[in-house]
Amino acid sequence: MWPTRQAQHAAIAAQLAAHAINTQPLPGIANPVARDVLGWQIVASLRREDYYRLIRQMPITAARADPNNQSFDAERAVAYHTQNGDFEEAAWLIFLMTHFARPEETRWLRLRQVYGRLGMGTWDYATVSASPDAFVNWLSANWMNVGGKFGNHRKYETLDPNSHRYTGRVIRSYLDWIGPAGQQAKFAAVVHAAGNDPHVIFDAFYNETSAVFTFGRLAKFDFLSMLGRYDLAPLEAGSAYLKGATGPLKGARLLFDGNRDGPSTPQQLQDRLNKLDADLHVGMAVLEDALCNWQKSPTHFQHFKG
Repeated sequence: MWPTRQAQHAAIAAQLAAHAINTQPLPGIANPVARDVLGWQIVASLRREDYYRLIRQMPITAARADPNNQSFDAERAVAYHTQNGDFEEAAWLIFLMTHFARPEETRWLRLRQVYGRLGMGTWDYATVSASPDAFVNWLSANWMNVGGKFGNHRKYETLDPNSHRYTGRVIRSYLDWIGPAGQQAKFAAVVHAAGNDPHVIFDAFYNETSAVFTFGRLAKFDFLSMLGRYDLAPLEAGSAYLKGATGPLKGARLLFDGNRDGPSTPQQLQDRLNKLDADLHVGMAVLEDALCNWQKSPTHFQHFKG
């Protein structure tokens, strides 16, 4: 595993064991091997959060933000735009990253080819928001030339203009939700209406982004978590949003009921997660991610990257 994370893992595993004894039962990790694996999944999720903090601090070259350069990397591109004060492009890329997601096999190829107009320019926020029809028409004419695939979190999406879940419809709905004033103004309005609590702000955004076509529970959670990681909105998940979830709900039931199909309701599970995080102090985004990955292979650690 990760040598520099051994002490962190040992501390988390010990906290899990102590919590099960002193606070509430955790039948899903009664087996020490399962507890060890869950501990590593929490570490993996924390490493991912650390990665975003790191790239926000490092110098990023313009090539990393150019979709027609082989050095393009979406995560670093967002950092580049935030470092250069371009809020609109940073937020736009986070939306595109959420929509396309990143499969392990082809990584950001699909996003890069659409965003980069197949080598003929860039569908940046200013261009697309000024003329959504131009983008949609281009995509309809060129979608069969786009390589890659959608990531696992967006596996039902399609570039096919004849499909109900056509990417063009998703783009239009996002722009309609944002409105003519732009993303920074829209986000500021949501924050102003919600108040000062990062959890309440997250919830307000979660409800607002239901307006984005095909953005269900998972896409909304991913999108908002990314906005928070790059400090584009002062929000933080105060809940795992288990209602409507699949993997995280199964993971929470496995942990607290000892069975992926256990009887506990999402609210009961959330109450237990709150108690657990009071000891772990890792945050709901980390627990949501770790439980989702852990339940796929509870006694054998697998590092999920896609």
